[in-house]
Amino acid sequence: MLFGSMTTIQGVVQSVETQHTRTGKTLLDVVVADGTGQIHATWFNPWLAKQFYAGLRVSLSGRVEQMRGNLVLNSPEWEPLDAETLNTGRLVPVYPLTKNLYQKQLRGLVRHALDAARGLIPEHLPDEFCREQCVIGLAEAVEWAHFPDGDTPDEARNRLEYARRRLAFDEFLTLQLGLLQRKLQWQGQPGNSISAGPTTLANFIDVLPYTLTGAQQRALAEILADMAKSEPMTRLLQGDVGSGKTVVAAAAAWVAIRAGFQVALMAPTEILAEQHQRGLEALFASLPEQLRPRLGYLTGGVSGAERARVYAGVADGSIELLIGTHALIQGALEFANLGFAIVDEQHRFGVEQRGALRTKGRNADVLVMTATPIPRSLALTLHGDLDVSTLDEQPPGRLPVETWWLRARERAKAYNFIREQVSLGRQAFVVFPLVEESELIDAKAAVAEHERLSREVFPDLRLGLLHGRMKPSEKDAVMRAFRVGEIDILVSTSVVEVGIDVPNASVMLIDGADRFGLAQLHQFRGRVGRGAERSYCLLMAGDVSDDGRVRLQTMVDSQDGFHLAQVDMELRGPGDFLGTRQSGLPELSMASFADVRDLEKARAAAEGILAEDPQLVTAKWALLAARVAAFWSTAVTDVS
Repeated sequence: MLFGSMTTIQGVVQSVETQHTRTGKTLLDVVVADGTGQIHATWFNPWLAKQFYAGLRVSLSGRVEQMRGNLVLNSPEWEPLDAETLNTGRLVPVYPLTKNLYQKQLRGLVRHALDAARGLIPEHLPDEFCREQCVIGLAEAVEWAHFPDGDTPDEARNRLEYARRRLAFDEFLTLQLGLLQRKLQWQGQPGNSISAGPTTLANFIDVLPYTLTGAQQRALAEILADMAKSEPMTRLLQGDVGSGKTVVAAAAAWVAIRAGFQVALMAPTEILAEQHQRGLEALFASLPEQLRPRLGYLTGGVSGAERARVYAGVADGSIELLIGTHALIQGALEFANLGFAIVDEQHRFGVEQRGALRTKGRNADVLVMTATPIPRSLALTLHGDLDVSTLDEQPPGRLPVETWWLRARERAKAYNFIREQVSLGRQAFVVFPLVEESELIDAKAAVAEHERLSREVFPDLRLGLLHGRMKPSEKDAVMRAFRVGEIDILVSTSVVEVGIDVPNASVMLIDGADRFGLAQLHQFRGRVGRGAERSYCLLMAGDVSDDGRVRLQTMVDSQDGFHLAQVDMELRGPGDFLGTRQSGLPELSMASFADVRDLEKARAAAEGILAEDPQLVTAKWALLAARVAAFWSTAVTDVS
């Protein structure tokens, strides 16, 4: 028996004594013996003395220590051996507790509940299906999830894993069934067959000042193939920062417009919507004037006569491509013939918001885009109702952003480097994690730091301030000034994560970088490196956690957004990585998105079930249908 090791001892009580310590506490000392020797068990709990007596057979579990030459277990778990052991000598469940509730009590209550419910747990999967999927029965899984018995510790651990696999499979299966049913329901409606003749697409592609990458060509072919079908398209276009999603979407929009349909592009912010307007105008500018699409722009800031003009142009079809924000899904706005809808940074919108844009037309084709690459396991889950196209190549000639990790003591070095870049005619971002200072969080605040930097560090330079609490008109004014070079250094919060394209900006300094996830850090880094000059990302962090060090070093080592996303998910878990509650999904208790093989297995099983019974109406799947409905009733359907 090793000192410091955890052990379980079963024996007979030899003596029970209480004694008072010098501090006035009462110490209970129980001596327990087995065939090999004896050990003292001690508690600072005199009330336990009434439960022990000489000759009582007990089981003790705790850490072995030494006191005055004796082996001791201080405050061990214990229970009599005249009944089933729940707390010692076995794998024991550890439950979340609240005040005045203890593990021993809760284990007893759970054991009682399981005994009472034995035979009352309905099995919603047919026996044959369980055998095919190599999963145990539900009642057995529930029992073993709490109290996995076994003749050996390994057997008990195996039973616990069997239970977890069955319960996780249930969650994945019900999740995938809901997603696939949503997809089948949508695709079962009549859509618009939007075809592109060879010359139609060539007219647009040929005037581009560059050649599409192989990934762009592949993604565009997948999108156009879906658009040509008679059922509506629901497709996700995901790509790393700078991979060229906009030109792919523009080419698909061009095809839809030439086929006689209107197109809508919805972005989460006015800054991003305005950027799309400028970018699309530039892309279409090389076309002959008579072929250029007629663009419109609509946000909450568009009012009066201009708003009325846009509404009228959308209603009579004279506006062929409408770009805007949530204003596009207002009830009063009516399209003449909306056939293609694009949603950018789709995770910023709720399911119902995306659906509202789709219904502005006759089951319009929908393309949702994201610059936040996600691992395959999350793509299958978060976007299980979508087909996925991925841009995994960078356009040739784009320089990688050189990334440095600086400690807090190197702050002056970072500021000097920014000054050097500004002297060369460049611009810089400085990002902080908060808007205003907080007593609870030791992080730099953008407002206070903007004032300090303007007064003490860069008094001779032009600094701007951007944060989420500013009015939209104020944000737009700051961004326009930064874009045209009237601001040298933009001090900002995470509002710059998306939607800002300033090719002249060459430095991104992220202060408190360890407070951001990898995906967000990568998005910040993507704000620079958009011009012809080499760009830099400076990660400033002081004392960081182990996970923080891994994140920062991974940023230094890799420019691959998909690799960063995988590491981010492994470090923080999928809930923090994307926020399942904000994506319209139910929360998972047993399943882990890291179990890609189990997820794919459940998806294949769901596809097989729905191929047999799309509506789950047969008696065979009746209990499963009820479980799917209950599971999805907990989902968030809309997020502002």
